[in-house]
Amino acid sequence: MQTIVGWHVELEFQEVENKTHAAALVRLPDGTEMRGHGRAIRHRGDPEQQRVGEEIAAARALNELARDLLKKAGVEIEEATHLKAHVAM
Repeated sequence: MQTIVGWHVELEFQEVENKTHAAALVRLPDGTEMRGHGRAIRHRGDPEQQRVGEEIAAARALNELARDLLKKAGVEIEEATHLKAHVAM
């Protein structure tokens, strides 16, 4: 049996001066919405490269989202098995 499921992750960016903030959002099939946030700060001596700030902030937001997804999965495993789950990054 093959099941194909798709998740869509939305990323939004806000840039103010030398700071880039990213917010990641995923909606899971069970209706849960999870968010992660990240930021990047450009050193004043570095050239302006908007894309680089977005990439760093996005990576940090997705990293937070990934950790939260692992925690959620661990809770669900424990609820189903009644055993301590060890879900590592």
